Amino acid sequence: MTVEKHRCDPDDGWGRKGATLSDKSACEEFGLTREGIFRAVKAGELQCRVASMHGNPWLRLLRREVEAFVEKKHGGRSLEARRTQTELARIDRELRRLRKQVAALEARKAGLLPARHLVRAIGRRSRRHDPNAKGGSA
Repeated sequence: MTVEKHRCDPDDGWGRKGATLSDKSACEEFGLTREGIFRAVKAGELQCRVASMHGNPWLRLLRREVEAFVEKKHGGRSLEARRTQTELARIDRELRRLRKQVAALEARKAGLLPARHLVRAIGRRSRRHDPNAKGGSA
């Protein structure tokens, strides 16, 4: 497997946000296998850079190259179906996260409602006994 050296060309795509993905993400998003990715890298169909996090190596791939590879290998419909499936999964994850957040906020609100009634009651009592309060009896 040939690994490309880092270049400082800003137009090469490696530095833009979302322009790269890991080999694991490519497998999940596009239905590829790691062996298929390695073969494509060896054949020169995909460029990669080796990265490492906490001692665990992984491959960085250019998203546009992976998309072109999948389209060439499986056809445009397969790529579009995968994109749709991936987007639906992202939306479902976001909805689950938001539902949890709403439930937590509703629980906080329910906990604060009894306290709000106490604050109102205390406020009414203190205004009745304070001759300097507006609207109070003097």
